[in-house]
Amino acid sequence: MPMDERIDRYVLRLIEQSSPERTAWNIERARQGKPASWNYIDGCMLTALLEMSQILGDRRYSDFVERFVDSFIGADGTIRTWDAGKQTLDDINEGRVLFPLYAMTGKEKYRLAAERLHQALQCQPRTCEGSWWHKAIYPHQVWLDGIYMAQVFSALYEKHFGQGNYGDVLHQLQTVRRHMFDERKGLYYHGYDASRTAFWADRETGLSQSFWLRAMGWFAIALADLAEILPPGEGRDETAGLLREMMAGVLPYSDKATGMYWQVVDQPDREGNYLETSGSSMLAYAMLKGARLGVLPEAYAAYGRRTFEGIVQHRLTFCGDDLRLDGICLVAGLGPENNPRRDGTFSYYVSEPVVSNDAKGVAPFVLAYTEILRLSPEP
Repeated sequence: MPMDERIDRYVLRLIEQSSPERTAWNIERARQGKPASWNYIDGCMLTALLEMSQILGDRRYSDFVERFVDSFIGADGTIRTWDAGKQTLDDINEGRVLFPLYAMTGKEKYRLAAERLHQALQCQPRTCEGSWWHKAIYPHQVWLDGIYMAQVFSALYEKHFGQGNYGDVLHQLQTVRRHMFDERKGLYYHGYDASRTAFWADRETGLSQSFWLRAMGWFAIALADLAEILPPGEGRDETAGLLREMMAGVLPYSDKATGMYWQVVDQPDREGNYLETSGSSMLAYAMLKGARLGVLPEAYAAYGRRTFEGIVQHRLTFCGDDLRLDGICLVAGLGPENNPRRDGTFSYYVSEPVVSNDAKGVAPFVLAYTEILRLSPEP
């Protein structure tokens, strides 16, 4: 069976094994024994499924997303299980599927739900420089993860339902670039504490210690998606410039044998480090999409394809109709204060569990796959 058919069958099998109450790809939630909720992990996968539906013209993917989201969204736009009071950017991410669903179906409840999430962002605490706190439990902290979780939604809202004011999105990107980019290494740090008081933060710079791959992956796919969403003259050129700079910075750190990238990006030879699947998939997607949009040089299509093929060769295993995507860091973060183990060091990042088939790896892998399909009929 050709590779593309096997990947298609794998994704459809994941759908068959999933429901709104329990998804086959949310390994983190399953391990914690938590009930179903509105969350970013499922949101990432739903976004990938909508892309699969679009590129393949197969309604099975989009029909699943619609049924899934309908189980959480009430007629008045209320979102089951979502607690705006937690003030976490992660919970905004799933809302990005509301815009294509509204365009597809015209269901007013999707617009109303997007309004609720947008209103929550207006109440999100901000740093002294105007960036959203990543979560209320992480005061004054900006994480690269949060740019993907909230800024893409915010830009989509402005495009579809707002006034087309993208200034705040651009300002928060500029703040990240100013504080979190290492000019010498060409890489972005995972976190920044504007108050410089978090136990993991440098007292002078506010930065965390390490270059965590998936954090940079989140930022890369945010930039690639924003380069598509933002209109000309509304920050698109600057966003595209940030993507070009970031990709040029990270490319030298790719593994020569596989094209993949290391869990702690700049320390490939250190014991315990490993080639990580989710972040590698995110960078592949960003390179492939950036090249397709024309905001990255054409050569990045080949770089992204090489990374994708490295993942297929070294992290993808077929067992009959089943497929296993290995090498996915389950979760990593910084703090909070009552969790000093999450201190942003090399030893911390390589100590987190490595799992298979979690959506934080599967979703960007599928997104990269859709970009491969856009380039040519055979990945």
